[in-house]
Amino acid sequence: MNSHSWEQIEGATDFIRERCGIEPKIGIVLGTGLGGLAGRISVEPEGAAIPYQDLPGFPVSTAPGHKGQLVIGHLAGVPVAAMEGRFHLYEGYTPHQITFPVRVLKQLGCTHLFVSNACGGLNPIFRKGDIMIIDDHINLMGVNPLIGPNIDRLGPRFPDLSEPYARELQDLALSIGLKLGLRLHRGVFSAMIGPNLETRAEYRFLRTIGADVIGMSTVPEVLVAVHQGMQVLGFSVITDMCLADALSPVSFEEIKAVAEAAEARLSELVEHVILALKPQLVP
Repeated sequence: MNSHSWEQIEGATDFIRERCGIEPKIGIVLGTGLGGLAGRISVEPEGAAIPYQDLPGFPVSTAPGHKGQLVIGHLAGVPVAAMEGRFHLYEGYTPHQITFPVRVLKQLGCTHLFVSNACGGLNPIFRKGDIMIIDDHINLMGVNPLIGPNIDRLGPRFPDLSEPYARELQDLALSIGLKLGLRLHRGVFSAMIGPNLETRAEYRFLRTIGADVIGMSTVPEVLVAVHQGMQVLGFSVITDMCLADALSPVSFEEIKAVAEAAEARLSELVEHVILALKPQLVP
């Protein structure tokens, strides 16, 4: 798939609607080690949990720690659709393939997109296990899912990115986190293609240009969400510190363990944010 087509998006949307009687308002993308939030979603009686391999046009998730299914149901009384596992460029997929599900989430009825990821910390005031609310991003992946023919019914040819992550949602999340006693930050997410972790020189460069964390996902999904007018809120869990002058080797197992340890706190935060949004999303 070199680009999204309206027929493909519509086909996947119709397929899901035939199996689910719920129109979701919030789409949620769950990253490495953060899939536990899906377990809080009530799929009865009209929801569904559909493996990606059964969904037309969806890739298959191959990254470790990604279950690979779309869960549709209610969370905090709000209809949601959660991607339990995402897709990455380093898996060999194209930018259009990894963002196809975001197109479908919008057509299903989602006006908001919540994205989460595990990332490396570049800001020295951060600690492993901290949660950062994403304020902005730097795309160093070298690709963009909006390249190619534009489907005008989905969004404009030249979308504005002056506020890719909704400031109102950021403020809401930070306010709720303070009440919950969570250690939260707000900062800039930088994205590189991976799958290798970066070098000392690259970490120095990233910090110099204003990045607070580094990851291998999120930006393509956000670009597509903004293109189609969705309100975006992003969460990063700092799983390892990437300080160039105090760097030590890290394994995926360590990263996954830190993400899983933070999972309950992030899930609580997301659930409370959704509850706060309920009056404007559910008549």
